[in-house]
Amino acid sequence: MAVHALRTLSRVAGVRSIVLVVAAGCEAAAAQMVDDNGPWPLTIHFARGGTERQDSVAAGLRHVDPAADLILVHDAARPFVSAACVTACVEAAAAGGAAIVAVPAHDTLKVVAADGTITATLDRRTIWLAQTPQVFRTDVLRRAHEQAHHDGYTATDDAALVERLGISVRVVPGESENRKITTPDDLRWAEWYLETLAERN
Repeated sequence: MAVHALRTLSRVAGVRSIVLVVAAGCEAAAAQMVDDNGPWPLTIHFARGGTERQDSVAAGLRHVDPAADLILVHDAARPFVSAACVTACVEAAAAGGAAIVAVPAHDTLKVVAADGTITATLDRRTIWLAQTPQVFRTDVLRRAHEQAHHDGYTATDDAALVERLGISVRVVPGESENRKITTPDDLRWAEWYLETLAERN
C-alpha cells in the first residue's frame, strides 16, 4: 500500500521530498521496499513512528526540510488517492493555509449513548468524512503540533490540531476510491480494485 501511495505522491508537481514514517523495527524492511520499487524521482527519508498517529506525524515533521512552504500528510492506508486529488488539496492549502480531502456523508448519522440508545440524529448535509491528504503551511502545522503537545491534547487527524488554533481549514472534495484499507473486507476490495485497474490498462 505504501508503494502505491508513494508512486502517486512522487508524481505530484511541487512535491520535493517524502518522509516515510514506519513502525520501530521496520526501518530496514521499509528501506528495502523503497529500493526494490525504485528508482524514485525524489528523495525518500525515513522516520520512526510513535505510539499514536499524532506522534508519528510529529516524528515525520522533524525530518521535513525547514524551507518547505507546505507539508502534506497522507496515510499509506489510503493507497489509491489520485494525483489530481492531491494536487487540488495542495492548491487549496497554498491559497488558504490549510486544506483537507473529505467526502460528504451519505448515511444517516446517530449519536448513541453508552447504554445503546440514540441521543441525537445529526444533519448529514453538514457532515463530511475526512480523508487524507491533509496539507498545511509548514509554520501552521508545526505550531499546531507544538500547541497540542504543550496542552496534552490528542486528535485523530492533523486538521483538528490546526482548528484548535482558530485557523480555517478548507475542504476539498475527495474520492470514493481513496478509502482507508483497515479490515479484511477493505483488503479484498483493494485486491478487486487493482484487478479492475489492470483490466483497464
